Amino acid sequence: MSTLTLKGPYWVTVRQYRRTLWLVAGGVLLSLVSMVWLRYWDGQTVGTNQDNGHAVLRVAMDWASMAMLLLPLLVGAFVAGPMVARELESGTYKLALTQSVSPARWLGSKLLTAGAVIVPATLALIGVYRLGWGNVSGTWSFLWYESGTYVSTGPVLVGQALLALGLGALIGQLIRRTVTAMALTGLVTGLFLLLVGQLRWSLMPVLTGTGPLDEGNLFPGVSESSWQGGYGLLTASGDRLPAEACWNRTKQWDVCPADLNVVGQYWEYHPSSHYWPIQLIETGIYLALAALALYAAFRVLRTRHP
Repeated sequence: MSTLTLKGPYWVTVRQYRRTLWLVAGGVLLSLVSMVWLRYWDGQTVGTNQDNGHAVLRVAMDWASMAMLLLPLLVGAFVAGPMVARELESGTYKLALTQSVSPARWLGSKLLTAGAVIVPATLALIGVYRLGWGNVSGTWSFLWYESGTYVSTGPVLVGQALLALGLGALIGQLIRRTVTAMALTGLVTGLFLLLVGQLRWSLMPVLTGTGPLDEGNLFPGVSESSWQGGYGLLTASGDRLPAEACWNRTKQWDVCPADLNVVGQYWEYHPSSHYWPIQLIETGIYLALAALALYAAFRVLRTRHP
């Protein structure tokens, strides 16, 4: 990671955090080598009596999913603590301001440097995850709509990381205490991700299917890979009833009292073709929130250091 072409605060930032940059690069490389080996092991043992490779790959992918979900929290904590709050807490930022560097340029150099590392590193990790996911996709806990898989395979993770970057810059300035800023940024970032995640399946209209009431074929015509939402019973007038309405009266799922006038059932779902539209919409939300957080961060900086 040569710093020869960097100048001013960018050069200082890279030099200051060069060990972290090398650690990130080493982590991505180690992840790639490990995933290539796991896929090779899986390919060598599949269909044999000692199919341990696939089992180990699934365990590794479970851990990878968890790590990818936590990645934005780590990004936000690092930006808020070591990159921003620690310099404000110790006063070392004043040295940069005495070198004809404006406060906005001081903060901007840190955020641009961090962003220039976060985006390609996140994309690389997504590629590594997809490499392993190719051998387990479509199986239990690795369907496209599972939280870990969904976040780890698309641009949503990049949007989350950039939101964490913006929140870290803002909270780091407001708190100015390294450990406290790191903890609070992790908490706030997690809350944002949780709230947006709750809206995920309402970002695009669901498809609705209808069919006869049949206990043995609850969702006819819907692929097993589809995300399945609400379902229930349909009456002759088009009203919707809870799925257990008949069971509560007759103790049978497919036998309904005449007074309910049930003629069939309905179900709502997202097919796998909705993956990319939902990914792009959600990524746009995170980028908009990141832009707001960065704007607020520079406003705070301008207020405190005019």
